[in-house]
Amino acid sequence: MDMSPVTAEGRDLSALSSQELMRLEKAIAERFMGGVPWGAVTWGLVNLAIWLSLWPLTLLGVLPLWAAFPIATLNVMLCYLPSHEAQHRIIAREGEPLFWLNELVGHLSTIPMMLPYGVARLTHYEHHKHANHPELDPDIGTKSNGPWHMIFKSIAQRQPGSAAGKSYGATLARLGTDEAKRAGLVAVVYQLAYLAVLFGMAWSGHALVALLVWWLPRQIGATYIQFYLSWAPHHPGTQLGRYKDTRSFRSKAGVIGSMGMEYHIIHHLYPRIPLMRTPAAYWALRPVLEARGCDVKGL
Repeated sequence: MDMSPVTAEGRDLSALSSQELMRLEKAIAERFMGGVPWGAVTWGLVNLAIWLSLWPLTLLGVLPLWAAFPIATLNVMLCYLPSHEAQHRIIAREGEPLFWLNELVGHLSTIPMMLPYGVARLTHYEHHKHANHPELDPDIGTKSNGPWHMIFKSIAQRQPGSAAGKSYGATLARLGTDEAKRAGLVAVVYQLAYLAVLFGMAWSGHALVALLVWWLPRQIGATYIQFYLSWAPHHPGTQLGRYKDTRSFRSKAGVIGSMGMEYHIIHHLYPRIPLMRTPAAYWALRPVLEARGCDVKGL
């Protein structure tokens, strides 16, 4: 029996039917699924622990604010993706022994950016279902003419009264399920807690700590996450469909600087593939993606 892995390398894919191409695509993708992504688990929990440690370290004068600020900013930038793994039940599915760990990482890792796990998971699923749809994609607000335009829009939609800034709430309202309603209530609690901490720190004379350990890093981190996780992989954000709504691209920041989003097309096609395996999965699947008409010119 031939136990070698299924590959597309060296094969004439133009001779395959659509069904044969799909079977080949799935067989290759399955090679990269399964197992617990312990790297993502460690990433999420250690990143949170470092961010939490900044508070006593700065308040006690052990760590100067000029040093805490870039660390906190990096913490916010890094906090979303471990939760993203949990949102797709990659760490463990419901009913499996480690499902508690999946949910723990999902809930805890995004605390620095104050994004409740329930809101993130429900809205992200809607993004997958309706990527680039002008009315149904919760992340369509990042659609922009270019990188600087996107950065401007990211900042603008966090201003009071911004319609784009209300897209997640509107998505939960549209879903209207009990789970969506609970997620909305939790989001209100999160926001009140966040404001209480900021006001409490300012009232007690520690406004600069709140500013440089949380408020400003959160603003910078949110824009960075929207840039690489939303805008860049979907630009220009006009096409719909499984093989058209996402692309591969070359980032000046590289694979690490873009948090692996150069290969985000793999995540949209196969969300069960862990983040750290998407580059290898991309190169294995690239001939199939080209045959499918995907936008893979960037890499």
